Amino acid sequence: MNANVSVDGFINARHRFFQWRNELDFVRMTMLALAFACLTGMSAFVRVYTPISAVPFTLQTFMVLMAGMVLGHKWGGFSQIMYVGLALAGIPWTSTGGGVDAVFGYTGGYLIGFIIAAFVVGYLTDIAPKYRQPKHQIPIMTIGMLLIYIPGVAVLAAVTGMPLFGMTGAIMLGAGVFIIWDIVKLIMAGAAGKVLLTKQAF
Repeated sequence: MNANVSVDGFINARHRFFQWRNELDFVRMTMLALAFACLTGMSAFVRVYTPISAVPFTLQTFMVLMAGMVLGHKWGGFSQIMYVGLALAGIPWTSTGGGVDAVFGYTGGYLIGFIIAAFVVGYLTDIAPKYRQPKHQIPIMTIGMLLIYIPGVAVLAAVTGMPLFGMTGAIMLGAGVFIIWDIVKLIMAGAAGKVLLTKQAF
């Protein structure tokens, strides 16, 4: 009985959170978006470098997907604009540090992808309650991941001059080497969505 009450209480609480999110004023929503910008930045410090790619493994893409999922399209996208803007201002919280070189360097395309992905994931998640089910969230998160990699790989190739294709090409070194790690993050994001997303209209 107590377990059922606890589950029902959690379901009601997460629904109230999304109702509360939609009713927040501009200042409070900005603060919430800033919180996700900071989470994205802090997740950049979870870095794993490998000899096969200049781009390190981080948890940032997971936080980008979470920003869209939790904040919705407008504020999820805005949280990443804030993140990139603060990085441009000098906060060293991208995978390559901060400042102009970090934002406009060879990993800059991924930062563009962060903004696009958070917006699209938030938009698709909020279309209807059925899209908050795990069977829809995994494809939505996969789309988000692709939207990070497309500009990321394009800029990597353009800035470094490496070819797109081949074992030493931008597609392999800027995306392919991360496939297993990204499958793990997609599973994590799907699991988080199952727990956090309300299945009711709000």
